[in-house]
Amino acid sequence: MLPQITNSQARKLFMQRQGLCDNPAVKQDKTGLLNLIERMGFVQVDSINTVERAHHMILFSRNQTYQKNNFSSLLETDRTLFENWTHDASVIPTAFYPFWQHRFIRTEEQLLARWRKWRREGFEESFEAILEHVKINGPTMSRDMKAPEKKSAEKKKNQGWWDWHPSKTALEFLWRTGALSVDRREGFQKVYDVTNRVIPQMFQSDDIDEDQYLDWSCRSAMDRLGFATAGELAAFWDGIKPAESKKWCEKHLGQGIVEVGVQSADGSKPRRVYTYENVLDKLDDLPSVPKRVRVLSPFDPLIRDRKRTERLFDFYYRIEVFVPEVKRQYGYYVFPLLEGEKLIGRIDMKRQGQLLVVKGLWLEPKVKASRGRMKAIEAELERVRRFVGVEYVRYENGYLKDGL
Repeated sequence: MLPQITNSQARKLFMQRQGLCDNPAVKQDKTGLLNLIERMGFVQVDSINTVERAHHMILFSRNQTYQKNNFSSLLETDRTLFENWTHDASVIPTAFYPFWQHRFIRTEEQLLARWRKWRREGFEESFEAILEHVKINGPTMSRDMKAPEKKSAEKKKNQGWWDWHPSKTALEFLWRTGALSVDRREGFQKVYDVTNRVIPQMFQSDDIDEDQYLDWSCRSAMDRLGFATAGELAAFWDGIKPAESKKWCEKHLGQGIVEVGVQSADGSKPRRVYTYENVLDKLDDLPSVPKRVRVLSPFDPLIRDRKRTERLFDFYYRIEVFVPEVKRQYGYYVFPLLEGEKLIGRIDMKRQGQLLVVKGLWLEPKVKASRGRMKAIEAELERVRRFVGVEYVRYENGYLKDGL
């Protein structure tokens, strides 16, 4: 019989690796922030800003003393963080950049195959000219390329990412494949520059071979997940194929890697996964999770893999940004609520002037709206209010659904 990891142990192990077992009130300096992001692996960025940008919400949920200026300094001044792609646009420790050098090769092949089918023609012919423009002119935004103005009828008809002007597509391609890097963002728009002027030379090693890249991809993912299927390992960085991570697991089985069964939150059959052998000796010594309530970003790594979230937390979550309003179950951009090691519900809120407006709260079916729990939710909303810099929390219609 396979060794077993209980559901509670699995949650704690995963949360520990993702920085959610730390004391969120301990003062965090810039070095502490960099260490946290290195432990997590990366922080996703997203353009939606209903309360605060996703990366800021992710980091604040782990430490309430998080300072946005420390993040900007690490990314734009110290260059110990860089922005590129995991499963989506993300901020990543620059210490990992040597492995991205190898990933860029794979990305180029994949993007060319896909974008030739979907994007407007001409973007490939723009590569050399666009790269030369940035080399000569320095930091460049897509709007600097002066794309021809479309007629109003065309604008209404063609407004998707697939219809980017060739110069914008070329900038994005050169960024995704390493020739360009993001120097900074202005109004959340990327400002590109040639990589040699953004990434410190000490990190621009090209000595990583295929085997080293695969080994790092799997080991670093396992370090941050605690346990995983081969598919989950591949999906963490989204830089290798599941068949490759499966082969890696099988190769190292019995050599530091073991198979275990992880109990699901709903009591269903344990999930067969891989983990490090030494993890089994530490399961009884896992740290407890802070009991306070915390608001999570919809892009938080704890819930990024929705199926894993359902197995571990018995919590079904889907972001409804792209769902027509009449078909939404909860709301446009609803935040999950974490209490200790449990996901207890979700909250719909937005920043509006000097208000944090709470539109609704939905607790999970077996979660009671006790006085203590509701006070804990109020306390978290007060922390969020201070973090985003507004003056008041307003409960729409004077109450919280299923609560106050």
